[in-house]
Amino acid sequence: MISAGDFKNGITVQIEGNIYQILEFQHVKPGKGAAFVRTKLKNIISGGVVEKTFRPTEKFDTAHIDRKDMQYLYADGELYNFMDMETYDQIAIDKNTIGDALKFVKENDMVKVCSHQGNVFSVEPPLNVELEITETEPGVKGDTATGATKPATVETGAMVLVPLFVNQGDRIKIDTRTGEYLSRA
Repeated sequence: MISAGDFKNGITVQIEGNIYQILEFQHVKPGKGAAFVRTKLKNIISGGVVEKTFRPTEKFDTAHIDRKDMQYLYADGELYNFMDMETYDQIAIDKNTIGDALKFVKENDMVKVCSHQGNVFSVEPPLNVELEITETEPGVKGDTATGATKPATVETGAMVLVPLFVNQGDRIKIDTRTGEYLSRA
C-alpha cells in the first residue's frame, strides 16, 4: 500500500481496478481548504493518460510489473512468438497487444515482455537497433547543405527518414521510441 502523499514518478499503482503508472505528480496546498495531490497517470494496459486528484491520505495498492527478456522468434499470422531464454518456454502474443512495438525488431532479437499477474500487456523493443537499408533513392551530389532527408525502407519493412548521403545497403542505427535515424553503423 502507498498513500497519495508518497507518490513518485514511475511508480505503478492499482486504482479502481486499473493499473496506472505515475507520469507526474504535484503536491498542492491551496490557501483555503485541504491539501491535495494532482497527478497525471498512464493506464499501462490501454495506454491512455488521465489526470486525477487525490487527498494525501488516500491509500492504493502498488502494482508489480514483470519485465522479462525474451527472444522474438517469428510471426505466424496474427500471433507473434517469443521464447524465454532461461526456461525455453514459448509464448504467443496477438497482434493487438503488440501494436507497433516490433516495427524495428528482426527475428531472434531480444525484447522485454511486460506483464501484470501473468497477463501480457505490452512488448518493449530495445532502445536502439541496427538495421540494413533495403530500398532508398540515391543521394544527389551537392545537395547536403540543407540537412534534407529522404525516405528509406529498412530490412523489417519499416520506413525511416534518413540523410541524403545514406545509400541502399548501408547499416544504420534507429531510435525505436521515435523511429528516427541516429547514425550510420
